[in-house]
Amino acid sequence: MFTGFTDETVDFMWGIRFNNERTWFEAHKDVYLNHFYRPMQALGAEIYAFIRDERPDYDLVNKVTRIYRDARRLHGRGPYKESLWFSVEEPSEQWTAKPTFWFELMPESWSYGMGYYLPKALTMAKLRARLDRDPKPMEALTRTLEGQEEFRLETERYKRPKGPAPSPLLEPWYQAKSFTICHEEKLTEDLFSRAIVDRLKRGYAFLLPYYDYFVTLDGDADPREQ
Repeated sequence: MFTGFTDETVDFMWGIRFNNERTWFEAHKDVYLNHFYRPMQALGAEIYAFIRDERPDYDLVNKVTRIYRDARRLHGRGPYKESLWFSVEEPSEQWTAKPTFWFELMPESWSYGMGYYLPKALTMAKLRARLDRDPKPMEALTRTLEGQEEFRLETERYKRPKGPAPSPLLEPWYQAKSFTICHEEKLTEDLFSRAIVDRLKRGYAFLLPYYDYFVTLDGDADPREQ
């Protein structure tokens, strides 16, 4: 059971930022395991169980990132990440193309939400076709999103507009190359107790109808063939 992150968690994140080398990490590996990685595992397991219970028909898995960077993609950076995150998602070889729930803890802040890291162009074309065909469900979801303060919509837009959206309300979705519905804030006391568990459950419960909408997109007909 998750009991909260600790001051040692934060100290470790700052430590690895300024001492991103094997010698320092090995000397602090027990701190990493006991105050960072294992608490993240415990938190991820609780959130996964909550989402699984809410949507038992979905085939979802829980993943916790490891601190080790891919040696092929260091690009001048140190071998270790300074943040950790867990995700709840469909099992897939190309997870970046699937809608995903996540939580991430960083030295200065934390974030959570749901979205696509790198959806296929065809997936977004299917979204636009669905918005054209039946705009009302997403209009209702968008009004609900705009009527609360926890989450915001962030999109990466195509360089060239994809045509007029069915309504101004749907314009951000229609022009999106990728998107997240997310929340980020500075480190708060919630993180150091079980209070963060309840907060995340409330947030993910809010996001579930959005996940329900997007997870079915792959099953839509290819609009290029219509």
